[in-house]
Amino acid sequence: MTVEIIATSLEDAVMAEKGGADRLELCSALSEDGLTPSLGLIESVVKGVNIPVNVIVRPHNRGFHYTKEDLAVMQQDIRYIKQAGAAGIVIGALTEEGAVDEEALTFLLAEAEGLDVTFHRAFDFAKDQFSALEQIAKFPEIRQILTSGGTKPAPEALDQLKKLVEAGEKKSIKILVGSGVTPESVATILKETGAKEVHLGSGVRVNRSFMDPIDVKLVEFTKKQFQEFV
Repeated sequence: MTVEIIATSLEDAVMAEKGGADRLELCSALSEDGLTPSLGLIESVVKGVNIPVNVIVRPHNRGFHYTKEDLAVMQQDIRYIKQAGAAGIVIGALTEEGAVDEEALTFLLAEAEGLDVTFHRAFDFAKDQFSALEQIAKFPEIRQILTSGGTKPAPEALDQLKKLVEAGEKKSIKILVGSGVTPESVATILKETGAKEVHLGSGVRVNRSFMDPIDVKLVEFTKKQFQEFV
């Protein structure tokens, strides 16, 4: 059972850990749905907390199809992230036709040996999620898929998420449920989908806004939902 919290600063990371978070997704530019953070921030967060830090590798917000130049930048970012001591990376790539870009993944994962890897919400923009899951399953380095079950918030896609959880179990891939998840919706998500991992962002912040800091009590409440479910 894993509660992953989005952090954009060292303060976020410390507060999330204090509330009982199991893992962090570190990113910047949440107004652009999350981009690769600076090396200085990565190093500070890795040194500042004792829980795993997974860093998003996303050079721009112009979709999820990447050029050779984009991929070269992402490869270098992964190298630096690994050197900084982060536990993992969060990546994703699609072809122009909306399938998983296996060539891009092969290129990026060659640099990611030893890292925990999450395929991010590019998955929710794939033409067919179940075909995309089959493609991702070809890469044993990828241990979880972050998804809301489509383009709607996760609490509105419970049936699809349940099917994805079941499909993922057959391929040894965990479904990390995220987008629109709140502490109050976690128990229902766990019960209705069978998921064992959730990902929260604004839902655990003061005023439920990325403009405000993480609320330790909301993180604690989220963890409590897991403990009661178990």
